[in-house]
Amino acid sequence: MKILVGYVPTPEGEAALTAAAAEAELRGASVLLLNTSRGDAYIDARYANEEELAAAQARLRDRGVEVNIQQAVGTGDVAGELLKAAAAEDVTLIVLGLRRRSPVGKLILGSTAQRVLLESPVPVLAVKAPSRHE
Repeated sequence: MKILVGYVPTPEGEAALTAAAAEAELRGASVLLLNTSRGDAYIDARYANEEELAAAQARLRDRGVEVNIQQAVGTGDVAGELLKAAAAEDVTLIVLGLRRRSPVGKLILGSTAQRVLLESPVPVLAVKAPSRHE
């Protein structure tokens, strides 16, 4: 079994990583960590650097979870990259982090999350980062 986690170095990405690690432990699965940039800027804070990827990898390995890391550069289609990786790697679950939204923003999901939820051939676990008050 393999779990795909869409990882970005943000609180939402960290929440997704934590959830993916817990699911991998529960299911005896490995994790495919996919980090990609939108390609709409020269510098993208969502594109993890080596240190951030090493820390994420260490967190998973410390829990006894096998991990493989992939990075996709500048395609502009984050949802497409996630769906493509899910199909190519034959994953059984996709884990995504969701941003907190305002009351009006709750009417719609982010376009990446919405597309993955609607088009994924496998279950999708969407998690939120803990609020600053928790």
